[in-house]
Amino acid sequence: MQRKSVSSHMKTILLTVLILLLSVLLLGIKVLFVKGSQFPSGHVGSNAALRRRGISCASHSDDGQPKS
Repeated sequence: MQRKSVSSHMKTILLTVLILLLSVLLLGIKVLFVKGSQFPSGHVGSNAALRRRGISCASHSDDGQPKS
């Protein structure tokens, strides 16, 4: 019974690793295969839609003073 449990865990781990590898490959396919492309910035300050709404990065706009 112990052998079956180990085999089952190994199958689960291998399946998980394959899913993760496939996910990374699919997310990066444009970056990997299109010359000059890059991952989009996830930073709040570089998002035009958030800037139009007046939303900025808290770490850059917080000077420690209370807002009035």
